[in-house]
Amino acid sequence: MPVRKRRRLVLWIWGGVLLLAAGLFGLYQSTQYVPEFYRQAMAIDPAGQQQDSDQMLQQTTALVSGFKKQRHWEAVFTAQEINGWLAVDMVRNHPDALPAPLSNPRVVIEADRLTLACRFHWGFFSSVLRLTVDAYLAEPNVLALRIRKARAGLLPMPLGSVLDRISEAAGHADLQLKWRRLDGDLVALISLPASPEQDDNVVRIEALQLGKGEIYLAGTTEGR
Repeated sequence: MPVRKRRRLVLWIWGGVLLLAAGLFGLYQSTQYVPEFYRQAMAIDPAGQQQDSDQMLQQTTALVSGFKKQRHWEAVFTAQEINGWLAVDMVRNHPDALPAPLSNPRVVIEADRLTLACRFHWGFFSSVLRLTVDAYLAEPNVLALRIRKARAGLLPMPLGSVLDRISEAAGHADLQLKWRRLDGDLVALISLPASPEQDDNVVRIEALQLGKGEIYLAGTTEGR
């Protein structure tokens, strides 16, 4: 092969390698994007997280107590309280709640929409995964989660693995789950138990509203 052609071939090869390397670096950079809400939630000091976790537990205890009485009940949980519980009580008392590659889950709540983010580690690779859903009641005691998007940094995640994890989590919690399609989006329909503690009362969750930074729940408890 003539020297000139050989040099041209070498230049083409090196050019291709450089373009491929630049593309891979771009993909890697896209996976390193961290949402601002997640950055802020992770920056809260431990004392503040402990206070928010305690408030979340108090709210939950009051709600469960309300389930045992035959009456109308309601509760409001803020994203800050939920994130405090995720940072403190879940880590301390439920360390196996998440599979090993995932850690530090946090949420942000908007009107009718919830985003859950967590840190994913695999060897030397790390990224923040996000799942955004519309959350509402399809009917009393049936929670609907309409899958809007799943991201690793800025890159879309394969929905197949996301759906498998949701199905597995529902199975571990002994919850009935069905999948439906709505205008091309997948919707998880999760049936919540009417008698959480197997007592003589029937709990009906009749309202679920997501507003800016909070979740509102309301319902009734009736005798059988």
